[in-house]
Amino acid sequence: MNVKNTFVIILLFLILFSTVTFVSADDDRSYSIDQVITDLTVKNNGLLHVEEQYDYSFDGAFNGVYRDIPLKSGESIENIKIHVDGAYATYEESDDDGYKHVKIYLYSDAAHTKGIKDCNVKVYISYDLIGAVTIFNDVSGLQYKLWGEEWDVGANNLKATVHLPGNNGNEYYLTPSEYNDTSSLKGNTITAESSYIPKGEYYELLVLMPVDDFNKSPNAKHVNQNGHDMIMKNLKNTINERDFWNTTYLVLGLLTLISPISAIIVYLKYGREPEVNYDGIYERDLPTNDPPEIVNALIENKISIGHPNIKGFEASIMNLIDRKFITLSSQENIESNTKDLMLTLNNKAGLSASEQIVFDTLNHFSTNNILNLSTLNGQLSSETNGKWFMEKIREWESSVENDMDVSRFFDDRGSSIMNVIGLLGIPFAIALIVLGFITNLNNGLYSIAGGIFLIIFSIVITMSDDDIFGRWTEEGRVYYLKWKNLKNFLEDNSLIKEHPPESIIIWKKYLIYGAALGVADKVYESMKLQVPNISDYDNDGLFMYHYYGGYGMMNMAFSTGEISANPSDSSGFGGSGGGSGGGGGGAF
Repeated sequence: MNVKNTFVIILLFLILFSTVTFVSADDDRSYSIDQVITDLTVKNNGLLHVEEQYDYSFDGAFNGVYRDIPLKSGESIENIKIHVDGAYATYEESDDDGYKHVKIYLYSDAAHTKGIKDCNVKVYISYDLIGAVTIFNDVSGLQYKLWGEEWDVGANNLKATVHLPGNNGNEYYLTPSEYNDTSSLKGNTITAESSYIPKGEYYELLVLMPVDDFNKSPNAKHVNQNGHDMIMKNLKNTINERDFWNTTYLVLGLLTLISPISAIIVYLKYGREPEVNYDGIYERDLPTNDPPEIVNALIENKISIGHPNIKGFEASIMNLIDRKFITLSSQENIESNTKDLMLTLNNKAGLSASEQIVFDTLNHFSTNNILNLSTLNGQLSSETNGKWFMEKIREWESSVENDMDVSRFFDDRGSSIMNVIGLLGIPFAIALIVLGFITNLNNGLYSIAGGIFLIIFSIVITMSDDDIFGRWTEEGRVYYLKWKNLKNFLEDNSLIKEHPPESIIIWKKYLIYGAALGVADKVYESMKLQVPNISDYDNDGLFMYHYYGGYGMMNMAFSTGEISANPSDSSGFGGSGGGSGGGGGGAF
């Protein structure tokens, strides 16, 4: 039970984690950049003139925006100019650890006393960048980030225009290619558009130009070596690396399909039931003489065939009552004005090992061999009693399992294989989801989707019935079908009405095995309709146990003992990307 609860908690956590949306700073405010327009002019003296437009949409109160422009070795920036539409503005510049930091204060009034709130603002920034163009012996190059990975938010609808010094011999490349919607080179003008660039990603332009397009070029870097092949090699390596990781995330997502494919293979090999010579519709008599706890372990607990559950424990108690090892009586409770159910524990000689555990467990909570069943729930509310009770339950489960040869009835190879696949799939799925969240690559979504699918699939197969991927032996198949048909008979009052038991003794057997099969209430309801003068049997121990709610009290006591035994369970809980420009910005 604790393992199942853990699986459910993990699933809920991942569903919540996968649906989290990130906001910029405070819960009561946010902003977006709805459009970015960048205009670059490469002059023949090597100077790069930059004009940027950012269309901000503010929801909530803000004091301004900022722009961080990174400067590589040998680069400098001049002639910064700021213009704002939609607000009043002042700005200040500073140099900080290789960045030109521009802080723009936005006001809603001319006196500059009030910040902005719930409005749209266009911010224009222009500047000259020295040292951004590099001139080699065989080629000139500009590597410039049209959008940097350091922005606080993503960019919607980026448009870029680049004016080159010459009309011929120009080449350009945009990376990552998945963010490039349209681009073209006409004459000396490059245009590019991207509909969306997510936070943490960049969009970079690489332009190769003839050396002859530059005249002296004092504002460019000069490198006395050939550069074309080196530049193209670096570009190819970066593209290949990104393609590799995109492919890797895609493959990781597709790998999750191995689990359902394995499930099909395992089912075909181990899950198909053998054909048997039995075609009965229902059973009226007990198919075998097995004790109820054995029937419960093999038939009722299909999630773990051969492992009994609390219904089998209940049925064993009822069997002991019917065989007079336990006798029942009722006693008036003056305080509650109800009758308490009193169990007298008699001699246990002649009981099987598992039945002795049931007897001893009840006797432990009795006084002078008499147990007031109404008080058992209260006794089990203490951690000490709860742990002792659950230890005895586990001891009883093991004893029942030892009393039978499950392999004679059921081949669990398929279900065991799928349980291993399910248990291994959960940590693998968690790893996929984490990897998908920490990457900015688009194909990380395949990893996230695959991980969520795999963890759901793994939990489903781990908690599925054993006989889906395992199968009954021929003997076990007949055994299962007969007991299942008896269960169907006990559940169907119309069938019992057509073929009522001939004696009260048979009704008792129906009650006991109905409890083992989880349909005791159905049997009792049918009995009340079919047995004349049923009140004559009110003092019979077995019927008294059911009539006074002994079945429900034991279930409640079991739940209390399980919770008390586990109190903590109830708590809750160089190449591409190395160019000039880019940087980031945000709002404050």
